[in-house]
Amino acid sequence: MEIVLSILVLAAFALLAGAVWLWRKGGARQQAVLMAILAVIALVNVAIWTVPQPDGTAPISQIPD
Repeated sequence: MEIVLSILVLAAFALLAGAVWLWRKGGARQQAVLMAILAVIALVNVAIWTVPQPDGTAPISQIPD
């Protein structure tokens, strides 16, 4: 599962870089905004899986190996 989360973070950074590039290019601004939103959603999903709950356990640690 750690590999999946790592790939998701890399994809989110690639989406953000692509969104910035599209925005500066001046062309497809709607796609740039949608790419940025998708990157934020991906990073929030990673945070949901990795940030510990109040009892100190992260949801990713509860998945059996």
